[in-house]
Amino acid sequence: MRALVYRGPKNVSVEDVPDARIERPTDALVRVTSTNICGSDLHMYEGRTSVEQGKVLGHENMGQVIEVGSAVDKVKVGDWVVLPFNIGCGFCKNCESGHTGFCLTANPGNAGAAYGYADMGPYAGGQAELLRVPWADWNALVLPEDAQEKELDYVMLSDILPTGWHGTVLAGVSPGDSVAVYGAGPVGLMAALSAQVKGADQVFVIDRQPDRLALADRLGATPVDDSSGDAVDQILEATRGEGADKGVEAVGYQAHGPAGEEVPGTTINSLIAAVRPTGRIGVVGVFVPEDPEAKDDLAKKGQFAFDFGTFFFKGQAMGTGQANVKEYNRALRNLIHAGRIQPGQIVSQELSLDEAVEGYRNFDDRVDGWTKVVLHP
Repeated sequence: MRALVYRGPKNVSVEDVPDARIERPTDALVRVTSTNICGSDLHMYEGRTSVEQGKVLGHENMGQVIEVGSAVDKVKVGDWVVLPFNIGCGFCKNCESGHTGFCLTANPGNAGAAYGYADMGPYAGGQAELLRVPWADWNALVLPEDAQEKELDYVMLSDILPTGWHGTVLAGVSPGDSVAVYGAGPVGLMAALSAQVKGADQVFVIDRQPDRLALADRLGATPVDDSSGDAVDQILEATRGEGADKGVEAVGYQAHGPAGEEVPGTTINSLIAAVRPTGRIGVVGVFVPEDPEAKDDLAKKGQFAFDFGTFFFKGQAMGTGQANVKEYNRALRNLIHAGRIQPGQIVSQELSLDEAVEGYRNFDDRVDGWTKVVLHP
């Protein structure tokens, strides 16, 4: 089969690799029809992780089931399914309590597994023609009859829509709240969309990419350009000096300051300043335990200066961690089916698998208009 393979920093290629296949009775085999390039894929692409050369990338996957193992009961050949990026077993302590992003079985010695991602287990990704789905009855979400018609919406259930929603859950967004979202990438835009669905009064999205800020505006949020003035000051001014009720961090450890320099932690510390006393902050941008390619010693150890004094003095609270996609994807699927939420509207490019190398390069370079790329193997 053809697949997108990591070969080193800023070096990916589309190659012939062994076909994905059924390996255990609980597996399903999916013909991938849509698979997204995620912003977190760029951490690997840029050489900022320990991902091994030869890894097939891709954790945002959707397609049609073409084969099932003998122990698969619910999922049938012919079903259209979307796969949560995090792989769970369904029976460990964390999966049973709903924390499927932190499965204790799928990646022994670690909490959490995923398709095609560094340190998240041996699983190949779905930027390929075929994908093996472990524990298929647990991990595959079967889609309704409009799966193909709304494919660009449903494929977002694999990661960015549940992750954006998770950010608002961690932040405790309620009707009437004002919400500050740092990052107008796909996850930040989904957090803004989710906050509005949950009844937020004001949603601010902070970034400096004009095309992404324009998308935030189109989604009904208030774009805040932090290159044109301090974003915290702009939010305070727009909230009568009180600060936002809630905040969502959707950037991660490669955050940059207004001048374009990499400053780990700048988004979290800015949210501490921008969110009112006793407000909550949800962190869904990716942070890692170590970043050997970082420019300073703290960042190399996955650390940064945290404004804990202000955080404590303001009585704020913070929730963190990757989304437990299964906790949300069924309900979000139903909202898509009913036409209540349309995450696919942020898609900027649809490419063939053979165009994936170009897609990675342009997405990583932040080329104007490249905001969310969907590959169709």
